[in-house]
Amino acid sequence: MKVLLLFLLFSSAAFAQEEDHKEESNERKHSISVLLSHTYVREAVLEGKISWRALPSIVLDYNYTLSHQWKIGWHNDLVLENFVVERLGGRSEIERKKPLASTIVAGFKPGKHFTYEIGFGGEFETGESFFLTRLGVEYSLEIKENLEFVTNFIYDIKWNAYDSFAIGVGLSKSFGK
Repeated sequence: MKVLLLFLLFSSAAFAQEEDHKEESNERKHSISVLLSHTYVREAVLEGKISWRALPSIVLDYNYTLSHQWKIGWHNDLVLENFVVERLGGRSEIERKKPLASTIVAGFKPGKHFTYEIGFGGEFETGESFFLTRLGVEYSLEIKENLEFVTNFIYDIKWNAYDSFAIGVGLSKSFGK
């Protein structure tokens, strides 16, 4: 009787692992997302005054899925306009000419729709470049197999420079295994 119980216990555990493995192996490993967004800068200088400014930007993200909860990615945001910001602390003004923020991120997806991200990288531009830390949250909704509607909110801390946040909306395509 004990042998039969042990056999049933181990065989059900083996089937459960096989089922989990099948589910994980069917998951698409790569995804590319394209979003239209607005980057908001609080310290923007406009006509000699400090004010909020919304700048159009585009986003191109690549992600590699490690498991159903974890992913790593390379995220790139390009602001499509030139602007001037006041450096944190009001020490000076910085002219930005269509800067590109490029980060390596880790994403954690505890449920079906929300992914929480943290990353590090830089904001690059012909003048001065800055190290940055990124915090973000992404919401995704499956439209059809391998295609999702995506919206995101990210906050970038540009060290010794200025901060910004962006809100975007777009599509994500998954592929590969």
